[in-house]
Amino acid sequence: MPKEDQKTDSKPGSSKWYLGSAAALLLLKGKSLLALLKFSKFGGALISMAATIGAYAIIYPWGFAVGFVLLLFVHELGHVWAAKRKGLPVSTPLFIPFLGALITMKRHPLDAQTEAYVAMGGPLLGTVGAMAVYAGAYATDSPLLYALAYVGFFLNLINLLPIHPLDGGRISTAVTRWLWLVGLLGGIVVIVYLKSILFFFIWALFAYDLYKKYVKRNKGEAKVLSFTQKPLIDVQHLYEQGYPLPGPEHTRRLSFNTYSDLEGQQYVTVYMESLDVEQTFMLPQQCLVQHAWLNGVEHIPTPDAYQLRLLCGIDYIPYENDKYYEVPASLRWKFGIGYLGLALFLMGMMYVVHQHIGDVRLR
Repeated sequence: MPKEDQKTDSKPGSSKWYLGSAAALLLLKGKSLLALLKFSKFGGALISMAATIGAYAIIYPWGFAVGFVLLLFVHELGHVWAAKRKGLPVSTPLFIPFLGALITMKRHPLDAQTEAYVAMGGPLLGTVGAMAVYAGAYATDSPLLYALAYVGFFLNLINLLPIHPLDGGRISTAVTRWLWLVGLLGGIVVIVYLKSILFFFIWALFAYDLYKKYVKRNKGEAKVLSFTQKPLIDVQHLYEQGYPLPGPEHTRRLSFNTYSDLEGQQYVTVYMESLDVEQTFMLPQQCLVQHAWLNGVEHIPTPDAYQLRLLCGIDYIPYENDKYYEVPASLRWKFGIGYLGLALFLMGMMYVVHQHIGDVRLR
């Protein structure tokens, strides 16, 4: 949150405070963050939730910290619920202090309408959660609950901006991708209004992604990407037979085979005939595999076995399936009406709650 906002209007209940803090709670959905917590299926979620509550409680009252994290939790549960209904395996929610919360899908959707359905689940259930808080605020006339309701409505509203990786950017895939242009231009206005470096970072990544998809690709500049896998193989039997093992600097091209399962997940199997090695790796996305390489070998002798760690590199070109975005017109209308209706409802509820907050302050 900008320093000038902290000085002039930093109390819960002020609209500028909500705008700045909610923008800072937007999160890029990246798999690498899951490495932070691997205690158990639910242990990581509970520990990260407790840590996030503690971090917010340093700055804000405990009641607000707990309530806000619970609102984030309800939003993420909406994504979990929608993903489960579509048969997509997902992780438990993970909370990051001052950034927000995330879940990751262990398998990508096969079409835009599924992606939009899962994305819509978060703001929908999140809005229900914020409405429950508003009902409690209305019944008890609690300033704290009014503050939580306002920030809950705003958090779900800003997630509807048509910018990847926000929920609105994913819902747009099933409505019309022209909404991404609206997000690209409208995002500049939001950045200026929020004065948020984090939101600028999100917008910049979104703009660069659009450039890669629609400008660079049209120029025929297909970029070759690569990733490395490091399988560990047992070569004790070869070592005992005195078979010459490859040295640390050994490199060579590997033969490979690639395929996809019925759920659309692509795999590549690499072969190293000299060691009778066959290893299968999951590819990060649908792609055209160009080459497979052995980029080095690490020798790991132990008292019980002799092992080699192979540094296998896979070069690939991402495959953009245009049929992914083919959605029946009736569904486009349903998603579009639902998307617009939810955004208008959230804006209306923000106005209503803001009026209540003003009334409470005047008493």
